[in-house]
Amino acid sequence: MRRRRRRWSRFGRQERPGSRAFPAGVEQFYAALDLGTNNCRLLVAHPTPHSFQVIDAFSRIIRLGEGLSRTGQLAAAAIERAIDALKVCALKLARRKNVRTRLIATEAARAATNSAEFLLRVKQETGLTLEVIDRETEAGLAAYGCAPLLDPGASGAILFDIGGGSSELVLLDKSNNVDRGPPVARMRAWTSLPMGVVSLAERHGGEAVSREVFETMVDEAVPLVAQFAQAAGAEGAKGIHLLGTSGTVTTIAGVHLELPRYDRKMVDGVWLCTKEVNAVVERLIATSYAERVAHPCIGAERADLVLAGCAIFEAIRRVFPCERLRVADRGLREGILVQLMRADGAWREPRLS
Repeated sequence: MRRRRRRWSRFGRQERPGSRAFPAGVEQFYAALDLGTNNCRLLVAHPTPHSFQVIDAFSRIIRLGEGLSRTGQLAAAAIERAIDALKVCALKLARRKNVRTRLIATEAARAATNSAEFLLRVKQETGLTLEVIDRETEAGLAAYGCAPLLDPGASGAILFDIGGGSSELVLLDKSNNVDRGPPVARMRAWTSLPMGVVSLAERHGGEAVSREVFETMVDEAVPLVAQFAQAAGAEGAKGIHLLGTSGTVTTIAGVHLELPRYDRKMVDGVWLCTKEVNAVVERLIATSYAERVAHPCIGAERADLVLAGCAIFEAIRRVFPCERLRVADRGLREGILVQLMRADGAWREPRLS
């Protein structure tokens, strides 16, 4: 019988779930990297008795998918931006020993015809081996990461992740605790819309967005969301709320709270009602590109994307007219960390001697 070879990387052990990554007594660290169409993000953490503590983080907007919808390829400048960001991540990972990692790439890497060449360059220049995940895995990781924010009194939630090149929708059942760790929510249904803030803004323009252009973007998204609602049997679902994770909803929350600068601690977990969301969206439609650039919770990196994100969000709200939205400044990376730690038994009850 052939023995499976365990996979190691320069920056830690990458192996199949179910086995402990390190010997007992050795301090364990876990790292999750998410290379998306718009952002490169890294979290490094270690388990705590009921969750985990982040000990290092990195986030940079890189726009890896810039121009991808037109050319089908990752642009040279976008590749350079991504590799520069990944070099920073590699240095952070190299500082620690005993790190179990999962390093993922999503829609831009899935869709680009030159993805293989890009991944090879990443490996050669940074030492990082990226795993291009499929859309179902992406939706599942978002569900893992956001489950702690599902209202325990609700029957479930519509989780949405508005990305740069695609947007994931998940119908979640009520969360439950399986051990001392973070709660787990079951996915009843999911879909991935072939639409994200970068691709939509490139088609319709992101700087000068009139009411008519905004409604055109919403109209493009509504049928895709409605198709999911019908297939999932979620039309007119009762007792559910929206649970949003993405730069779009965190920006909306930051604008609503009138933060002098973006503060994750103020945004993650905040509840917004329909009236509050409406007020922010109307305000953003009325602002100029220059005003969006100057806003401390938007800035130059999101100013041409935020209204495309609002249009996708508006389509979700029209199909699922829930009164309450919970905002999550968390998602794929946290989902990766939870899965890795749970596979290693980080929250199992200790055995009595």
